[in-house]
Amino acid sequence: MGITRRTFIKASMATATAAAVGLPVSQAALAAAKTMENDWRWDRGVCRFCGVGCGIQIATKDGKIVATKADPDAPVNRGINCIKGYFNGKILYGKDRLTKPLLRMKDGKFSKQGDFVEVSWERAFDEMEKQFRKAYSELGPTGIGIFGSGQYTIQEGYAAMKLMKAGFRSNNIDPNARHCMASAVAGFIQTFGIDEPAGNYDDIEHTDTAILWGANMAEMHPILWTRIVDRRSKHPNMRIVNLSTYSNMSSDMADLEIIFRPSSDLAIQNFIAREIIKRDAVNWDFVKKHCVFATGPYDIGYGMRNNSDFAFKKEMDTQAEQRMHTLDKFEAIGQRRKPGTKVPQDAQAKPGAHWLIEFEEFKKGVEPYTLDFVAELAKGDADESLDQFKAKLQELADLYVDAQRKVVSFWTMGFNQHQRGTWVNEQAYMNHLLLGKQAMPGNGAFSLTGQPSACGTAREVGTFSHRLPADMVVFNPKHRKTSEDIWHLPKNTLNPKTGSHITKIMRDLEDGSIKWAWVQVNNPFQATANANHWIKAARKMDNFIITSDGYPSISAKVSDLILPSAMIFEKWGGYGNAERRTQLWREQVPPPGEARSDVWQILEFSKRIKLKDVWGEQKVPGLKAAGFTDGKMPNVLNGARKMGYKSDDTLYDVLFAHERNKKFAWPDPIANGHDNHTVDLLGDGWFVEKALFEEYAQFGRGHAHDLADFNLYFHKDVRGLKWPVVNGK
Repeated sequence: MGITRRTFIKASMATATAAAVGLPVSQAALAAAKTMENDWRWDRGVCRFCGVGCGIQIATKDGKIVATKADPDAPVNRGINCIKGYFNGKILYGKDRLTKPLLRMKDGKFSKQGDFVEVSWERAFDEMEKQFRKAYSELGPTGIGIFGSGQYTIQEGYAAMKLMKAGFRSNNIDPNARHCMASAVAGFIQTFGIDEPAGNYDDIEHTDTAILWGANMAEMHPILWTRIVDRRSKHPNMRIVNLSTYSNMSSDMADLEIIFRPSSDLAIQNFIAREIIKRDAVNWDFVKKHCVFATGPYDIGYGMRNNSDFAFKKEMDTQAEQRMHTLDKFEAIGQRRKPGTKVPQDAQAKPGAHWLIEFEEFKKGVEPYTLDFVAELAKGDADESLDQFKAKLQELADLYVDAQRKVVSFWTMGFNQHQRGTWVNEQAYMNHLLLGKQAMPGNGAFSLTGQPSACGTAREVGTFSHRLPADMVVFNPKHRKTSEDIWHLPKNTLNPKTGSHITKIMRDLEDGSIKWAWVQVNNPFQATANANHWIKAARKMDNFIITSDGYPSISAKVSDLILPSAMIFEKWGGYGNAERRTQLWREQVPPPGEARSDVWQILEFSKRIKLKDVWGEQKVPGLKAAGFTDGKMPNVLNGARKMGYKSDDTLYDVLFAHERNKKFAWPDPIANGHDNHTVDLLGDGWFVEKALFEEYAQFGRGHAHDLADFNLYFHKDVRGLKWPVVNGK
């Protein structure tokens, strides 16, 4: 049977429309669609556009993705895609895809002021290595940095983190997830002692109330929103509340819309806490069993530089707030001071400090947050009367306090990019814990995620400047020892000093204390606030910046070397979503031209650096830790020799291509006929992505972060697994 493209499209549209409205589909239309798909290869994957983690199906033909659709068996999205999901294939085929390395050159040599010229990978790595050695020789581990990402695959983040921390002995790696999730992480760690949401998306189908705190889920997380709306349509007791600084699409289906003044959500949270106490609604059985009361300093500054040396003239007044803040009348009431009082920001060095208090002191702390006070402070709609706003706040408190009502609170960047983001995250947990409405079906405070693996990679893998895998941290001696044991490193290889976070890496470029930086799966020179500072630093200072990307982003354009990266389904990978669900996928199509996976780039570059280059004594200004000489990382080469290493061994040999990893051989039946360009290019026959995943998983198994075996994620009936995985479930 012959079929034209036009006929197929018409038949497909008719089929989809008929199916959507429940009409029978003609056999001819079904046959036409099936004929067109005869030589397509279908496999499953996961959407790369946000942290929801929707499952998709991918069709390929002749080395190209020809279709994507929602996976009907995916428990997250249940056969539905939002508009973003349909672009998973299309994003690979833009006309401006990067396909060759580009180096700034003039007269045949690298020049900071030169134009981009196509070069070979060998030439690109030659210059990258030369500039690395220059910066490392001058400044040591603190003179280099990596801009990581919440869009890293699990294997990419793990490889980058291990190369930096175990190889280069530098903690100057930090993801763009610092911008969007640091507040959430700090809130989790301070409240529960462990990172990541305790709830599940399935809470939606069990709750009576969805309260959105600055999260426009209808537009930003539309798949979860469809589940909330579906629950609203089927459950007569279900209510939706949308708290926002402006009306948005989520308000259309909300039973209650509360428009508040920016940053006043903290006061609203305290009002709810006061109401819980006032109405004698504290769940004391729950609180006494699971909770303590704590507080911390309020004079913590605003995360800016402590001096104005680099501030532009128009920034001076804002910069001054970092050192001294003048209280307005509302802040004065909250702090029991007079309006206009100037408060030195003395607790900047330890903003996370906290100490235990008694319930009576906590009660006293929220006492000023009366309905009258909070309404005057928080009302954000000029056209709404104060009495109307008060009635809405009262209704909000009623919903939370009702002992028979289950409540899920959702938030994302509204909280997390807040000037007091950690505080407001903790306040959300505060109220759920006071009520005993936490970590139960239909009850819980739920931190949503914006990037596809901000949870599963940026946080869990440990790509932050203070972290190691599975919630461990670099400044804890026991955590360093555990990591050194798993990685087979000599004692004191790992650096105990917290590195520069992503904004400080930018500041370090600006003041010249970092001179070599690698951007991976990230666009920080566009996405980081005050970009005018960082772009100027990239172009004017004595540094060398590399950007690995699929497209010529702003960060690529301000760099000195651009490396063309394979994109999502041009490589093997995995993500972890906001409900702790880990999902892996196979390489579906080859990358274009000379584009290569980020894993290959990391491992290939590691072949150029030897133990003797980085494991000798290194200066680390400010390092002060037990077992270390102040300001120095020790020479660990003797310890390395005792472990069977040679000083001429490369970091590739010691960190990656060791015998423990090489036992994962390629080809592997789990590939099911799919290629692996990373393995082919490395050329030594080990299944890189599987080996990295299994090594990483050792950190979490038995420590409440248990991942399943790599192969289980590819089973026919598995659509990702939420950790901790217990007995394969």
